[in-house]
Amino acid sequence: MKKILVLLLMAVVGVYVAITFFNIGFGEEHFVDGVKPVKDVYLDETVSTLKVSNTVTSIVVNFRGFDTLGEVTVLFLSVTALGSILYKRRHEVGERSVLFSASSVVTAGSKLLFPAIVLLGAYVFIHGHLSPGGGFQGGVIIATGFLLMLLAYENFSVGHTGLSVIESLAGITFAGVGLLGFMNGGTFLQNFLPTGVLNDLFSGGVIPIIYIAVGFKVTAELTGVIYTVLNEKGKTNE
Repeated sequence: MKKILVLLLMAVVGVYVAITFFNIGFGEEHFVDGVKPVKDVYLDETVSTLKVSNTVTSIVVNFRGFDTLGEVTVLFLSVTALGSILYKRRHEVGERSVLFSASSVVTAGSKLLFPAIVLLGAYVFIHGHLSPGGGFQGGVIIATGFLLMLLAYENFSVGHTGLSVIESLAGITFAGVGLLGFMNGGTFLQNFLPTGVLNDLFSGGVIPIIYIAVGFKVTAELTGVIYTVLNEKGKTNE
């Protein structure tokens, strides 16, 4: 009997989900009192007003920039919580173990790849308003380079003071640019700088500045997490 009730419930839910899905009207134009749908405003304003080639970037950093600020704040709080939990244990143990220390080929290759990985990550978040990518993606790429070095070299270390300074300056830049938009008679994170020419590197106003700040912030936070986790070990037996 229970199985029959579950099947009936799933059937009812499935019917309503299907009805809702087919009534969305993908690709159709829906105007309410002559007002454009939100997606049309995003697509039009991205090119005509913001001079940004990547619509996703304009949405994440400009139209919904406050949400992005919340996302990087959540990431910061997560990193802080993890570091607080593992801090004491990390300082009660000896040297960090590595994964590839026995392979000279891997260690030498890691040293050659590391600058290229950092350069790629920087390129991704600097050109986030022109091509697929952005601050989060670029920051993750650079943090991956640090992960490779930490796994390959036992004596490779990351300064937490430097990471804290970078993370703090990036966060201040993000919030500061947002407040400048508000002080210039607009709203928080409003684009107040000249937008330039479409497809030029120096275009998009404040958008590339914010994405560069996000890139540095994500890099510092994820690298800190990686370093903390790799140095975390259980307490030594007495």
